[in-house]
Amino acid sequence: MKGLEYKAILCDIGGVLYSGDIAIDGAIETIKKIRKRYPVRFLTNTTQKTSDGVLQKLKELGFEIDKEEIITALDIAKMFLREQRANAYFLLTDEALHFFDDLTYENEDYVIVGDAQENFSYKNLNTAFRKLHDGSKLVAIAKNRYFQDKEGLSMDAGCFVVALEYASRQEAQILGKPSKEFFHLACKDMGVDPNECIMIGDDIEGDVKGAQDAGIKGVLVKTGKFDPKDLSRGIEPDLILDSIADLLGV
Repeated sequence: MKGLEYKAILCDIGGVLYSGDIAIDGAIETIKKIRKRYPVRFLTNTTQKTSDGVLQKLKELGFEIDKEEIITALDIAKMFLREQRANAYFLLTDEALHFFDDLTYENEDYVIVGDAQENFSYKNLNTAFRKLHDGSKLVAIAKNRYFQDKEGLSMDAGCFVVALEYASRQEAQILGKPSKEFFHLACKDMGVDPNECIMIGDDIEGDVKGAQDAGIKGVLVKTGKFDPKDLSRGIEPDLILDSIADLLGV
C-alpha cells in the first residue's frame, strides 16, 4: 500500500464487509486474499448479535472467517465484568442479554448499555437511571450515533447513553470503539504493535479517529454509513478508499 506500511489489519464489519444483507462488491474475494498475507481481526461495536451470530451472518454471505478472528464489543464487556467480579443491569437485546447468563456475580455494580432496540422502553431506561442514581456506574459497550442497516440509517446506542449521562450526571465509560483499550487488545491478540496496524472502517469517528488516537493508521471506506460531510469534520484519514475491494490495489 503506497505510503502505508503495516503488518496486520483491523477491519470493521457492518458497512465495510456488507451493507444490510448484501456483501460489498469485491469484499469476499479481498478478505480471502488479505487473510493469506496478513493476520486480521474483525472488530465490531454491534451489540445486537454475539460473535457466534456475527460469524453465522458472515458465512451466510460467503465470507471465509474464523470465530477467533472476530472481536465484538460484547466480548469486551464480558471480560470487563469478569475482571471486576461484578454483574450489571443490562440495556441490550434479548439475544445479547443471554450472552451474559453465565455471570454468577450477584452485585449489580454497573449499568451496561448497548443497542437494545425495542428494549429501550421508558420503563427500562428509568430503571437504569434509578440504579445509577443509587450508585451503579454507567458503562457503554459502544456510543455510536447511528448505524447503517438494510432500511437505511438508524439511531444507535449512543443516543440513549447520552440521555442516561445527562440524567445521572455521570460520564459513561466506553468499552468498544473508539476505546484505545479495544484497539490495543486486538493488536495484542495478533502479536503486533499498534503502529504496525491499519484499521479499515466506514465511521470516521469510531473507526478512523479512534484508531489514530490508539496509534493505528486509519483507513476510511466510502461504503456503509460514510457521508461526504464526514470529510469536513477535521479528521484526516491516512487513506480513503471507495471500498475495501480497493485495498490491495493501491
